[in-house]
Amino acid sequence: MTKYFAKLGLSSKVVGREAVRDDIAATELKGIQYLTKREIYPFWVQTFKDRSKRKNFACKGMTYDEDRDAFIPPQPTINHVLFKSWVLNEDTCQWEAPVAYPADGSIDKRYNWNEETTSWDEIT
Repeated sequence: MTKYFAKLGLSSKVVGREAVRDDIAATELKGIQYLTKREIYPFWVQTFKDRSKRKNFACKGMTYDEDRDAFIPPQPTINHVLFKSWVLNEDTCQWEAPVAYPADGSIDKRYNWNEETTSWDEIT
């Protein structure tokens, strides 16, 4: 089995992820000690593929929030437009639109978020 560790950069931003065998990383602390020595880099936090801890599996670009003990993805954007209306769900640590995605029952319809109108626009 394998344990995974997020490498944290400035402002606790995830800059990488490393896998370590269980026999080396019997505990989170042992995994961090191993990586600190191997990589000569001190800032590591264990992440869990099954999301059993820390809400989300760490990926590059996410942020580790120590107070929430969670990995949080960046707030969504399209074409460099930040979705300021979206809010962080404290239970999942995922960003959510203020309006639910349309559930019209059709698999043929797709939608894009429109930040100006704070609504979903059907893609035609």
